[in-house]
Amino acid sequence: MFLQEQNLANASSLSGFLLLEFSEVWGLQILHFIGFLVFYLAAVAGNLLIISAVALDGHLHTPMYFFLMNLALQDVGQVSVIYPKAMDNSLRNRRHISYSGCMMQVLFFIFFLASDFFLLTVMAYDQYIAICNPLHYKMLMNKQSCIQMASTVWISGFVCGVLHTGGTFAPPFCSNIVNQFFCEIPQLLKLACSNLILFEIGVLSFFAIIVLVCCIFIFVTYMHIFTAVFRIPSVQGRQKALSTCLPHLTVFSEYVSAGYFAYLKPSFNSVSLLDLTFTLIYSMVPPLMNPIIYSIRNKEIKQALSKRLGLRPSFIASY
Repeated sequence: MFLQEQNLANASSLSGFLLLEFSEVWGLQILHFIGFLVFYLAAVAGNLLIISAVALDGHLHTPMYFFLMNLALQDVGQVSVIYPKAMDNSLRNRRHISYSGCMMQVLFFIFFLASDFFLLTVMAYDQYIAICNPLHYKMLMNKQSCIQMASTVWISGFVCGVLHTGGTFAPPFCSNIVNQFFCEIPQLLKLACSNLILFEIGVLSFFAIIVLVCCIFIFVTYMHIFTAVFRIPSVQGRQKALSTCLPHLTVFSEYVSAGYFAYLKPSFNSVSLLDLTFTLIYSMVPPLMNPIIYSIRNKEIKQALSKRLGLRPSFIASY
């Protein structure tokens, strides 16, 4: 009985956690490092290109591209929170992450993830005003209102990060072995040995309601948008309107799918290849695909990127 209480006390005052080890073979660890490095550089480079294109091209200083730049910043932050540490562990053949480092991963990963979703909701509103109420667009989407909306998105995302971090780390932990390559909330909750876990369940439920409200808002918004688009008499006008809507709608669908993988995926008590695959999908795909989606579907972004890369506009337009 004394030993059991002592073990619980030791687990409650952890100095760090042991993350998932992809392989015990050094050669395979190097392959994992290279794979993560290629993905990380591709995601960061793609999003930084979007940021530089919007910041340096005067034609893109509009609300839509201002929000797109914020989305790219959030994606850079999201991948930078977890993948450098995973690469460092693979390269140095270690699994350890400090307790404070784990808390920071949870805080900033949720911060950027929630901010992404809130920003996509704001971008849907921007699309709605631009297409359904164009005469009042400049008045409603002026510089001050855009900055206020972006600030609200960042602050709301940070509040979500703080709430989730507090709910996850409030209870003591009975183990320090995390069956994931970063500090993922569902895996950390499995280590809790206290009823305080109910607080995090309450936070998750509250956040789920907010997400549901945002999804309904975006769905209703796009019903109005598509109704307005199909009333445009010219084919060219419809195509121009759709060229701005479809990238956002694609990215939103991507995030909904990622959210499914993040929180509604099957739960396993031990490490599973399927569980790991789901985590890689929702943490890798959106930050990597967002700049590609906007680059392919948006003519103005293509032209701005061609200037930044020193390519002929016809070369990028062909893709």
